Amino acid sequence: MTKKRTALIAGGLAAGAIAAGAVGRTVVRRRTEHDLEAPLWDLPPDDLGPVRSFDGTNLAVRAAGDEAAPMLLFVHGFSLDMTTWREQWVDLSVDHRCVLMDQRGHGASERPADGDLSVRSMGRDIAAVLEAVAPDRRVVIVGHSMGSIAILAMAEVRPDLLATSVAGLVLVGTSASELVRGAMGSITDLVRPRLGSLRSAAERVDRLRKAVLASPTDLRGAVVRLTQFGPDAPRHVVDHVVHLAERASSEVWTDGLAALLDTDLRHVLPRVRVPSLVIVGEHDRVTPPASGVELAAALPDGRFVLLEGAGHIAMLERPVELDREIRTFARSVLSAGHAPRSKRRASTKKKGGG
Repeated sequence: MTKKRTALIAGGLAAGAIAAGAVGRTVVRRRTEHDLEAPLWDLPPDDLGPVRSFDGTNLAVRAAGDEAAPMLLFVHGFSLDMTTWREQWVDLSVDHRCVLMDQRGHGASERPADGDLSVRSMGRDIAAVLEAVAPDRRVVIVGHSMGSIAILAMAEVRPDLLATSVAGLVLVGTSASELVRGAMGSITDLVRPRLGSLRSAAERVDRLRKAVLASPTDLRGAVVRLTQFGPDAPRHVVDHVVHLAERASSEVWTDGLAALLDTDLRHVLPRVRVPSLVIVGEHDRVTPPASGVELAAALPDGRFVLLEGAGHIAMLERPVELDREIRTFARSVLSAGHAPRSKRRASTKKKGGG
């Protein structure tokens, strides 16, 4: 392989991986330029942390909404943090208890002492948070990208929680393996024989990330918009994702990304018998709609929803539509007497579908 071709592959991987990876009764709405003057990325008001995980790592956990209301737990994606769920907790906390966590090594959560940023450890972190905030109730867990994969990892390492604590799953922009397959084809096939180990490939990605983020603002924003968003994503949303990519540590982009690319949890899917809603944006280039259809079909009680106009970060691009899907799903699975339904074929619903 030529040096130019190698650079193109690694550069595409870097671009594809950037981000893939006020409580109240405010109604979510499309923001205007005037709105950008107000704080946008405020945190949920209730600090529930730190929650100590299995290996002593302290996790940042915050919440909004009535403590007695039905509970939603939100888990963010690669190199992001809980602020990406801002539109969801503001809207959904009107009638839910919304709990948000920063994953290990991300946001305000600690970096693990032993450097373990594996997805399975993140699954154990989710279990620790569940046991801390919802010891005697059932919860709907909402994950994005790597967060959804960590939820599946929790199902592998703590299957007991699916029976006792989890009423349903909402998996946004994700796959059970090869997370950035949509952006780069088969990542493992590309990086193993041609770019060396996954760790060395991830180190190249980190160097390229830093180069992209050191470029002029318009260029880095264009790269993130092209790889992560649909055509109508607001500028302030793109800028925030760029900011989060800048803040993420090199360990997240080396150890964390290598572990993520090497994760395959397809064998877990038949065991996930709780109702599961898979939501993918129409323009998602990281986990394209075909991956979502495949994932939903492999889940015993999986359903598929396509969000028109959205890319990989649907919760920031189409919050009204996504919130409607989450609210409807949560209402059905948290209702009294709910039992998991038998397997049904995945169906595609357009924006605004019931």
